[in-house]
Amino acid sequence: MKKKILIGRNDLAGFPELKLEDIEVKIDTGAFTSSFHCHDIELIEVEGEKKLHCYFLDPDHDQYHNKEFIFDRFSIKRVRSSNGILEERYSIETQIFLFDQLYPIELTLTERGNMKFPVLLGRKFLSKRFVVDSSKTKLSAKNKIWLVALQKSMQ
Repeated sequence: MKKKILIGRNDLAGFPELKLEDIEVKIDTGAFTSSFHCHDIELIEVEGEKKLHCYFLDPDHDQYHNKEFIFDRFSIKRVRSSNGILEERYSIETQIFLFDQLYPIELTLTERGNMKFPVLLGRKFLSKRFVVDSSKTKLSAKNKIWLVALQKSMQ
C-alpha cells in the first residue's frame, strides 16, 4: 500500500494545463467533489462547436483574477452543495501540482464570489493519496520553498 502524504487545511497548488500557479486551495473533507471558482460560466459556440467559457475568480491574485478560460472538453455533474441543494455544474478534467507531483483532478465549476479560497479539494481527490492534519497549513508550499533553498545552497 502506498504511503499517504500529509496535507494541511490549505495549501498552494499549480494547474499547469490552465497556466495557473501558486493558487490557494482549501482542503474540504466535507465535500465529495473538488471545485474551481469561476464566474460568467456559459456555453458558447466557436466554429460550430459548443465550448465552455468562464472567468477564474480570485480577487487576491492579481495575475489570475478574471483570467478567461475556454474548455473544449467538459461534462455536467449533479452536485449537492454545502447547503444541501442538488445542482448541476459543469465539470472539467485537468492536472494539479502538489508536493512536487502532478495528479489528475476533476473540478466542478461554480460561482461563489464570497469564498476565500478559489479552489476546494474534496474527498474524491484526497482519498487514497492524502491524510489531513487540520492544524497544519501550506505543507506542499513549505516543502517547495525548502527544496528551492536546498538546491540553491548546493550550487
